[in-house]
Amino acid sequence: MTRKQRRLSLIGIAGVVVACAVGLILFALTDQIVFFQSPTDIAEHPVPPQQRIRLGGLVKEGSVVRGEGTTVTFTVTDTANDVPVTFTGILPDLFREGQGVVVEGMLAVGGTFDADTVLAKHDENYMPKEVADSLKKQGVWQGTETN
Repeated sequence: MTRKQRRLSLIGIAGVVVACAVGLILFALTDQIVFFQSPTDIAEHPVPPQQRIRLGGLVKEGSVVRGEGTTVTFTVTDTANDVPVTFTGILPDLFREGQGVVVEGMLAVGGTFDADTVLAKHDENYMPKEVADSLKKQGVWQGTETN
């Protein structure tokens, strides 16, 4: 076997090993991948009932109903379509009607989304108080007045 043939066979073996490693990693991640969907995405392209997804949108005004214990039902909307959500647990402090929210879970057979995780999103204009105070002192504050 010449030097060139040995080098090519080493490169070939290394390529096969890397391809196997990438294949094993992708196979291991298939159960961990959770896709983000909006209510319109779900309306246009229905999701299988037991597929785990993330649903994002706004909490519809007047839709939050607190049930027994820590069970809460609310509606996630993107102003075009709505998805009713049921969640049992403690809601984040930033959760409120009209605010952005991302819920993770599965669609039930009746079209209700059973969430096991709720992530509340704050306003994109949020700025820590210390930074806002600093900007006000410097006279470069351009945001709205909040307390």
